[in-house]
Amino acid sequence: MVPSACSFSSQMSLKVNRIWHFKQHCDRSGFSIRGFTNSQIARSVFTLGTAAVLPFYTLMVLAPKTELTRKTMESTIPYFVLGLLYAYLLYLSWTPDTIRLMFASKYWLPELCSIGKMFSSEMTLASAWIHLLAVDLFAARQVYQDGLENEIEIRHSVSLCLLFCPVGIVTHMFTKLLSKNRRNTE
Repeated sequence: MVPSACSFSSQMSLKVNRIWHFKQHCDRSGFSIRGFTNSQIARSVFTLGTAAVLPFYTLMVLAPKTELTRKTMESTIPYFVLGLLYAYLLYLSWTPDTIRLMFASKYWLPELCSIGKMFSSEMTLASAWIHLLAVDLFAARQVYQDGLENEIEIRHSVSLCLLFCPVGIVTHMFTKLLSKNRRNTE
């Protein structure tokens, strides 16, 4: 038997309320970082996350073929650390309205105005930034590894992945295509 949308909504609401009450209990019992406001935490993690990815991009751009860069880019540690930071900020930004704002339409799809309301919180915005940093670094690593494997210049594409990841990926695809065509004509 398929549950109705109404019963699904009730179940989700109950789960959200349980998470919210657990979060409130943890906050009262000192689980969060004492002495820091949510704004201070969000700003600190934003800065920490931004600074943490820069050495990886620097290595891929300035020394792409060195053994240090190859070994560093094989590591999963940056994704683990960014994942923990993201999970912590997500936890701190969670409210009973989070699910309702994310899936505001009758089709359970996000709506732009609701997502905008969510991102009006510094904590939610900081968590989204950490999410982007992790995904962008992962994509840059894929571009880097593909470039090494196919002997393609990747510095420009990796650089673009830092702030404009989809553009960096497209640039890499064009570079790969142009390199392949050039090799075929030689």
